[in-house]
Amino acid sequence: MVFKRPIPKDRNQIRVLSLFSGCGGMDLGFEGNFIAHKKSISPKFGFQQSINQDWGLLKKTRFTTVFANDILPEAATAWTHYMSRFGHNADVYHLESIVELVKMHKAGAGIFPDNIDIVTGGFPCQDFSVAGKRKGFDSQKDDWGKARGDGKPSEESRGKLYYWMKQVVDIVRPKMFIAENVKGLANLGNVKDIIQRDFSTADGNGYIVLNPQVLHAANYGVPESRERVIFIGIRRDALRPEALAALTSDDIPDALNPYPTPTHSYTAKGKDLLAPVATFDVLKDIEEPAYSVDPAQQVYSKAKYLSNGSQGQIEIKLDGLGPTIRSEHHGNIEFRRLSAEHGGKHAVELANGMIERRLTPRECALIQTFPPDYRFVIKRQGSQGFLLSSSGAYKIIGNAVPPVLAYNIAMRIQELWPVYFG
Repeated sequence: MVFKRPIPKDRNQIRVLSLFSGCGGMDLGFEGNFIAHKKSISPKFGFQQSINQDWGLLKKTRFTTVFANDILPEAATAWTHYMSRFGHNADVYHLESIVELVKMHKAGAGIFPDNIDIVTGGFPCQDFSVAGKRKGFDSQKDDWGKARGDGKPSEESRGKLYYWMKQVVDIVRPKMFIAENVKGLANLGNVKDIIQRDFSTADGNGYIVLNPQVLHAANYGVPESRERVIFIGIRRDALRPEALAALTSDDIPDALNPYPTPTHSYTAKGKDLLAPVATFDVLKDIEEPAYSVDPAQQVYSKAKYLSNGSQGQIEIKLDGLGPTIRSEHHGNIEFRRLSAEHGGKHAVELANGMIERRLTPRECALIQTFPPDYRFVIKRQGSQGFLLSSSGAYKIIGNAVPPVLAYNIAMRIQELWPVYFG
């Protein structure tokens, strides 16, 4: 699906500096103006326009990304190809590590733009993930994810990169920052409290850092079992007096709470919530790889089924949530369907001759709520190679924040922006 959208002109923009940007899940959510499934979006948001019965174009927000960064070339390729439709050129995206960027800026290179309103960043999560080794602050990998020569953690280790994000906040002094990580971080000793305290020291203790919350993506219209912890910091001297008083009180009024309220009823309870979105909703009209013209749907992991119970050896539920899409190589990607021999439950599909196979990059991306016109597998023109291969696509899709979850965060902050800052 390819859709040409208008680029709205808004002089009242909120300027975003994005760190650990990956392929832009958070950035896309903050920009809006992308295709989303209608069941994923609350009626309170609405759509800029309808595309068909199931899909619509979301409204453009006030946010615009003026700086993005990641160390993965695959992420930069995907980001720049898609985000160019918003008028962003490749110069916006920086492939240096955050450690290098901060050091270059402090050396006088003037890396970071002026007049930044909000900093976002999903600092690396591997060291805090339940699925990983949970090294946390003791990570022995550097800012590029490589093993350090001395094998010892340092201030530049992967587990401490949130602190370099805090240094960017020191430099650009945004009105607000948002940091994201895996739920496992909240359960790893006192790590959450340490990070919250360190963030609050930004700009000389100039920020209120609210108690972080774990958001389940399914409560916001994402057809995926995915939970993320979100830190929100707000600059004290930028706030209106009444907002400052409310945000520093023991009991923040709901009307001024920047965390979005759930729109769907997976773990959330309440009236007027929508039913959870199922994987079938976003995958039902997609062609099988043999018949698709979409490069991201034509390819999929050929890793064989393993009966040893290791991760990735199950098929997805069509009538429920998809699994947490991980940043994994081919052998750990879940199956779109298993054969009857391996316990496959999609009997109608099997009866129609559909084969056992793993999820394609496109299917992973749709479960993550990336728009169907986002190019995740890109062939080189005039050659047999790829600018972005399926392996690279799997990696960056699994690393991303679901855009629809980010859109909910962005719309809540946009709503409160004039209340907070006038």
